[in-house]
Amino acid sequence: MLRCSTIFFREPVLPGFPIPCRRHIVSDGFFESHRSRLEDALNAISTREYWSAFPEVPSGRIYGETAKTDGIESFKARLGAPWPIEQPGTAAMVGQECSPYGMDLGVTYPSPDLDQLCAASAAAMRDWKRADVQTRTGVCLEILDRLNRRSFEMANAVMHTTGQGFMMAFQAGGPHAQDRGLEAVAYAYAEMMRTPASAIWTKQVSKTDSISLAKDYRIVPRGVAVTVGCSTFPTWNSYPGIFASLATGNSVVVKPHPGAVLPLAITVEVCREVIAEAGFDPNLVLLACDTTDAPITAGLVTHPEVRIVDYTGGNEFGDWVEANARQAVVFTEKAGVNAMILDGIADMRAVSGNLAFSLCLYSGQMCTTPQNIYIPEAGIETSDGTMSFDDVAGAIIKGVDWLLSEPARASEILGAVQNPATIDRVEAARSAGGTVLRDGGPVDNEHFPEARTCSPLIIQVDEGDDRLYQQECFGPIIYIVRTRSTARSIELAADAAHRLGALTCGLYSLNDDVIDSTVDAMSDAGVALSCNLTGQIYVNQSAAFSDFHVSGANPAGNATLCDGAFVASRFRTVASRIPVPASVEATT
Repeated sequence: MLRCSTIFFREPVLPGFPIPCRRHIVSDGFFESHRSRLEDALNAISTREYWSAFPEVPSGRIYGETAKTDGIESFKARLGAPWPIEQPGTAAMVGQECSPYGMDLGVTYPSPDLDQLCAASAAAMRDWKRADVQTRTGVCLEILDRLNRRSFEMANAVMHTTGQGFMMAFQAGGPHAQDRGLEAVAYAYAEMMRTPASAIWTKQVSKTDSISLAKDYRIVPRGVAVTVGCSTFPTWNSYPGIFASLATGNSVVVKPHPGAVLPLAITVEVCREVIAEAGFDPNLVLLACDTTDAPITAGLVTHPEVRIVDYTGGNEFGDWVEANARQAVVFTEKAGVNAMILDGIADMRAVSGNLAFSLCLYSGQMCTTPQNIYIPEAGIETSDGTMSFDDVAGAIIKGVDWLLSEPARASEILGAVQNPATIDRVEAARSAGGTVLRDGGPVDNEHFPEARTCSPLIIQVDEGDDRLYQQECFGPIIYIVRTRSTARSIELAADAAHRLGALTCGLYSLNDDVIDSTVDAMSDAGVALSCNLTGQIYVNQSAAFSDFHVSGANPAGNATLCDGAFVASRFRTVASRIPVPASVEATT
């Protein structure tokens, strides 16, 4: 049985079978260099305990005393110029990135002829798919290591394409994304090692005779993989698919969102550099860019050469990809209606502070941010007695107002709004109905006066106003929903998850029966539940190696980051068999 804390080698040793290529000495060195990190990752996905491979603190003591300055300079050097990449099939150079903090990036990237690009991607797999598991794994581990060294450059690229504050951009765009990529590599390694490379199969066919077959089991990748990135978390959401496909022998075409290309362009650059050093065709990883006016994603994901699609983005197009990319296996992370259920609270101040941070972080542009806060009309139980509905709602508003009262803190937490359409959505929600408890609007940013910002809009509604709150409202839009009871709150949250999808749910309760019933309801709805969080842990957060991001069990997505199913269908195991000569059989 495979033990995830141990590294096994698939070494074919039987006569009559080809031995995979061993000429890539550099990549063999990569595997040995990062062997202990892989062992730790394999152990972490087995135990689900806390572990991280890459430091999340942007400290010069960790990344080098000049890392911050070097990262800024590297980022600035990219601006206002064509992206330096030599790859086949480029039809034009395009670019439309504008920082949510107010500056035009001015970088142009290759927009491809899809037939030429996909043909080059397929051709690049020739040696890669024949390489052994350790070789491919080593290359992936080296790519992640080099990406980590460029975390400050990546942080600036993520910040000025997504609108995340610098600290969040560093962590989510750098080390946390790299952890997610490593997690996918670990799962891929474990799945590929589940079956031995070879076996001697002997069956007694009579009292005196037996037959022996030498069996060879080869990992066969599906083919060209496409990773479709999103505009808010281009690396964190894309790395699992990129590295799961690459590790299992596939080539990868990276298709960024037109508004957030630079972080993935840097990623592609590092991938191609390491792949070439290892002796493989750098076209194993290609960049495919477009504009909002001339999109290529639909044509790319349905291209006959494409066999794997990883999609992160909105539900409407995600549903289209699932329905129309019939020639490929499709993995989606879309969005849903996340809930927060309030039933009982021991310390309202601690809860309101925690909840305020969850609501404000990155201006509600996380797919895990709570949207609907369900509160019973009779109020909730606290350690000081019953707290009325109005007082609970008021405490939430007070928590948000306090958190945003200091301009520098508010700017770092809120960041900037990636897409102007999100501001339009806030305006529409304000006038659609309900009672505005807290108006959302611009927040001054002293470092970036032109930043596109918006604080949370909080609206009170009754449970019957489902036309308002029972839909995804991406961005800083929160509904406080007055319900008949906690049981009704649970029912409404679960129903939305079943019908519309949801990634997260939060619960505050002092009643074990309520906690148990919510766990049951949310598990059945495929929603990750967090109970009674206070302090420095938030419902928005998802930790690599321990938390499963998206369940694949409701309309918010059909895949999980990351589990065995996320990697196992990216390859097939194909057997060859041949009778064992008697002389060989006698020695085995």
